[in-house]
Amino acid sequence: MADQEHTYKFNVSMSCGGCSGAVNRVLGKLEGVQSYEVSLEKQEALVVAKPGLDYETVLKTIKKTGKKVNSGFVDGESRSIEVAE
Repeated sequence: MADQEHTYKFNVSMSCGGCSGAVNRVLGKLEGVQSYEVSLEKQEALVVAKPGLDYETVLKTIKKTGKKVNSGFVDGESRSIEVAE
């Protein structure tokens, strides 16, 4: 399974354009991201990841912005949003 791309979707609490901008910035810098879309309106971040970029890495990256992640999905299946410290 590691040799294919995956779609990760996160429901993120973002209250303004600055919030979604912060998420946009960190995803733009993350290695292994094929494409991404951050929607303030839908309160979500959608990431198409190249093989090798795992869910947890993307989750941690979004959490680093200080935004609350409410839910996460991998290829449409719900995943835990707890990050192992």
